[in-house]
Amino acid sequence: MSLRVINLGLPKTGTTTLARALKMAGFRVADHRVRAKQTDVARLHGEFVADLLYRGYFETGDPGAHFADFNALTELSLLRGGKSLWPQMDFALIDAIRRYHPKVLFLGSRRDSWDVSQSMLAWSDLGMDRLPASDIPGLPEGYGETTKERMQWIDGHYAHLTAMFSGDAAYLEFDVKNPGAQAAVGAHLGVDLPWWGRANANPNRGKLA
Repeated sequence: MSLRVINLGLPKTGTTTLARALKMAGFRVADHRVRAKQTDVARLHGEFVADLLYRGYFETGDPGAHFADFNALTELSLLRGGKSLWPQMDFALIDAIRRYHPKVLFLGSRRDSWDVSQSMLAWSDLGMDRLPASDIPGLPEGYGETTKERMQWIDGHYAHLTAMFSGDAAYLEFDVKNPGAQAAVGAHLGVDLPWWGRANANPNRGKLA
C-alpha cells in the first residue's frame, strides 16, 4: 500500500479530527502511534509514526517502508521519553516521501496560532515543560515557555511549508475550524468525507486536537 495522504500540521491543530474523518472515508490511517488493532504486524504495535518514518528513511531511503498497511499519516511528531522527532519539519524526509510515493498528497492542518499555543499550554505538560525542555526545529531548548515564543514557532512552521510547496497543487493548508474545511480537504484528496467534527478535545478547554 503506497502512502496517499500526509498531514504536516502541528499537534493540536485538529490532527485527530482529520484522522477520524479520513478513516470514515476509507483510508488506513496511522495517527501519532500504531495501535495493535490496526495491523497484524506485531513488531509495529505501539510504535510511533515519527520513529517509523525515520527508521524507514535511514534503513531503506523510503520513509514509508514500514507503513505497508497504511496509506494516510495524520500526526507525525513525537515529543516524549527523551525523543524529539518532527518529520513535518524535515525537508529531506519529505522529499524522500515524494520520490518513493510520487502520488502522495500533503495537508497542512492548522488553527489560529494563539489558539494552538493555548491548547498546547493546557494539554498535560506540553506547553510548560516538554516544549521548552526539548530541542525542536525552530524552537531550541530553553524556548517555547511563553505564548509569544510558541506563536512565533507555529507561524514559522507554516511559513516554511508555504515556501516549500509554493505553487504546488500537491499541498493544501486548511483551518480545521473553517466551515469549508471538510469540502476543501475532500476536494484536494478527490474523495467525499462523510464526517467532520471534533475529536480528542481537551477536557478543560474543549479545543480540537
